[in-house]
Amino acid sequence: MSQINSVKGRSASSAVKKLVFSAMGIALAMVASYIKVWKMPMGGSVTLLSMLFICLIGYWYGAGYGILTGVGYGFLQFIVDPYMMSVPQVLFDYPLAFGALGLSGLFSGRKYGLQIGYAIAVLGRFVFSTLSGVFFFAAYAPEGMNPWVYSSLYQGSYLGAEGLVTLVIISIPPVVKALETVKRQAV
Repeated sequence: MSQINSVKGRSASSAVKKLVFSAMGIALAMVASYIKVWKMPMGGSVTLLSMLFICLIGYWYGAGYGILTGVGYGFLQFIVDPYMMSVPQVLFDYPLAFGALGLSGLFSGRKYGLQIGYAIAVLGRFVFSTLSGVFFFAAYAPEGMNPWVYSSLYQGSYLGAEGLVTLVIISIPPVVKALETVKRQAV
């Protein structure tokens, strides 16, 4: 019986640890989202690593936790800085786009898993943001320009810039070592 309680205790402790680190990831992402390096005229910006903190949760705990954390972060972003044309647009721009950051968890345990997972996660966010641009903001495309091209260029400009900067930073050996140290504490 004590062995069963011990297993339950470890499981509950693990769940609490995941919850705490996920909450910290959301909090750090929110703070980082206010440090804007470059702001786009109609939404979107290059921030100081804000997407990384959500991707780390996915990388450490798996895609399920990462997606759930990203969805929570997306709803929080909507509450703090809402832009609403319709319910489907809100879903694409907030919980789906930010939830896609949790896809980083698909590559944990692989060599360069964080870098690959981060790139895939940002690509996932790009897909949802581009779809939102095409479906809900096509009227903003310059006359004669295909909405798919316009939305892809618009979303790619800020997501690509932040993604590349973050990939460079998380590939620097001391940063890799620091992230591994934090991962050991988180897992």
